[in-house]
Amino acid sequence: MVGTMEEGSRIAGYFKNKSILITGSTGFLGKILVEKILRVQPDVKRIYLPVRAADAASAKERVETEVIGKELFGLLREEHGKGFQSFIQEKIVPLAGDIIYENFGVEGAQLREMTQELNVIVNGAATTNFYERYDVALDVNVMGVKHMCQLAKKCPNLEVILHVSTAYVVGEQQGLVQERPFKNGETLREGMQLDIEAELLLARDCKRQLVEEDREKNERKAMKELGLARAREFGWPNTYVFTKALGEITLGQLRGDIPMVIVRPSIITSIQKDPLPGWIEGTRTIDAILTGYAKQNLSCFLADLDLTMDVIPGDMVVNAMMAATAAHASPAAQQQTVYHATSSLRNPAPYAVLYRTGMRYFYENPRVGKNGEPVRTHKVHFFSTIAAFHLYMVVKYKLPLELLHLLNLLFFGLFSHLYNDLNRKYKFVMHLVDLYGPFALFKGCFDDSNMEKLRLSMAAEDRLAFNFDPKTVDWDDYFYRIHIPGVMKYVLK
Repeated sequence: MVGTMEEGSRIAGYFKNKSILITGSTGFLGKILVEKILRVQPDVKRIYLPVRAADAASAKERVETEVIGKELFGLLREEHGKGFQSFIQEKIVPLAGDIIYENFGVEGAQLREMTQELNVIVNGAATTNFYERYDVALDVNVMGVKHMCQLAKKCPNLEVILHVSTAYVVGEQQGLVQERPFKNGETLREGMQLDIEAELLLARDCKRQLVEEDREKNERKAMKELGLARAREFGWPNTYVFTKALGEITLGQLRGDIPMVIVRPSIITSIQKDPLPGWIEGTRTIDAILTGYAKQNLSCFLADLDLTMDVIPGDMVVNAMMAATAAHASPAAQQQTVYHATSSLRNPAPYAVLYRTGMRYFYENPRVGKNGEPVRTHKVHFFSTIAAFHLYMVVKYKLPLELLHLLNLLFFGLFSHLYNDLNRKYKFVMHLVDLYGPFALFKGCFDDSNMEKLRLSMAAEDRLAFNFDPKTVDWDDYFYRIHIPGVMKYVLK
């Protein structure tokens, strides 16, 4: 018999007999959310999962392999035993769809049935590539939001929309960052105004011009550079956070009177507690440092070890999302509320924690090299300023590379192996710093007053079952015992 939390939980109880649409279900957070809803509320009516696929059969296959088939669903599979597959078939509705299209590409009878039924929409779909092509980032992070709002207005029984953003939509802001929505047209540069329609038009025109001038081979690079240029023009460090901010503004413009919640997580890390501690997918921001070190590609990095790395475990983000959804699903909750799923204010973890626990972990669990011998754990040089980092890179890599290049010319490629190895390491470090440097030197602190008010409004049993209080995490223990082993197991494999 499968247990339910409904009797003692207002949050789990809210999801009973509800129909929910979740975009981004093949992503890390999306999977955790689907699993948690099914586990705490087996009487949920239906969960619609639109995924990119050619047809219904391909969509079903994608959901089965990329969502339900994951180790994450092991506990749920165990609870249901032989009835697991029939339970999933009854509750999960895979859809061949994409948020870049109107109605997410869903049509006909299926669209009519879904819109009549939907009570909750969770928009977790996004392109998270920091330097994505501008047209692609706008399609997903902005037009996707527009299509969601249009779809929402066709749903007579819709109670709430929850939109997943990122805490870093604030750019490189310092000091205490408030939980507040963007104003229409707001930018991070004083005296400048944003026109989202003009940005969409600019991306389209630029792409068309590249095609007309027969420069399609340069299209990818040009569209990436355009995104970065537009982001920096208005004060954002990269295309990802810029277009996520545009998505939030679009949401504010189009939501009408539907209750709306924006959850802004900081750097999301592996599951802390349930259903599978340490489970993680993909290389999250700080994990690139860990995997780079494990593969012996990383000898230095740009980071101030005294600065706070704002991290939050994936299960805590999902708990906060579910609590916020239940709290705002009422006609009275018509304001747009922003929640920071963050840790820097209540339980700050400096980058030194990651370094300290990483060194301890690799010292006690040495990696094995290609020759079968244990790899010696070496220290990583950290630089707290860009100038110091660049000077080190010139001395350590750039000058030796120039010398090796010269020797290669003189001795007919005798040193090519050395040159290629050093060049690979140089490019790896520069790529990491290019991507993650702004996060590593981020000096803001995220206020989470709204999140704390939400937590205090919850019943005692819900605070335990849907815990998102960062104060309950011992960061040294979490990184050493849960997160780093999780990265080694699930990311490096």
